[in-house]
Amino acid sequence: MAQELIRYAVADGIATITMVDPPANTYTHEMMRQMDEAILKARFDDDVHVIVLTGDGDKFFSAGANIKMLCEVTPQFKYYFCLHANETLNRFEQTPKLVIGALNGHTVGGGLEIAMACDIRIARKDSGKIGLPEVTLGVLPGTGGTQRLGRLVGKSKAIELMATGATFSFEEAEEWGMISHIFSRDNFMEEVYEYVKQFAPPQKASKAVGRIKRSVCSGCEVPFSEGLAIERELQQQLFMSSDAKEGLSAYVDKRVPSFTGI
Repeated sequence: MAQELIRYAVADGIATITMVDPPANTYTHEMMRQMDEAILKARFDDDVHVIVLTGDGDKFFSAGANIKMLCEVTPQFKYYFCLHANETLNRFEQTPKLVIGALNGHTVGGGLEIAMACDIRIARKDSGKIGLPEVTLGVLPGTGGTQRLGRLVGKSKAIELMATGATFSFEEAEEWGMISHIFSRDNFMEEVYEYVKQFAPPQKASKAVGRIKRSVCSGCEVPFSEGLAIERELQQQLFMSSDAKEGLSAYVDKRVPSFTGI
């Protein structure tokens, strides 16, 4: 029986995906395969409205790829390992459900690359460092890091951060737009779930939240006219939903809507 490297749980419409490889939650190809399966499980589950991604324990979100594993495999395996990791992280962005990264500890190297595939990142106060130090190993951030960091902080800042290989505080990352919020150290996951609930029924029309995400993720990568076309098609999908009917009716009736995610 394969070792459990990804723990998957669902409660209150929220799927939690936890990387489990203490102490640093480094990832191997097997972990990525299990993560891929967990994303698909959450995508196909109509009872899941929001996804939370975190690491096991309280020291690391993830320290990135397992270096021992990389030293033992062939260059061709490394290439396919990176390719599959790219495809797995793309699933987070392409799934029309909000993905929240709960950074419970150090988030470095490939760990930050995983975090950057999330839609919103929330860090645990005074719990670690963040950064892409791959240059110190003679390589580059090869799981989407060079592309996603540049889109988050701008080209020049991204080059500087990766070329120096520096790690920095969550507070600095928040200033640069890499992290949305920093929550308390002692009640971190409780505060994360309290925050996440606002995006799930009955408070929010989760289908609309998911389509907003998809419109931004896809639309920002194509010419403006094509982005508008994507937006129109997603809007049409929402016009056909029960939640759109409920939201519009509630507005007319001057009452608080009660959404179902349908």
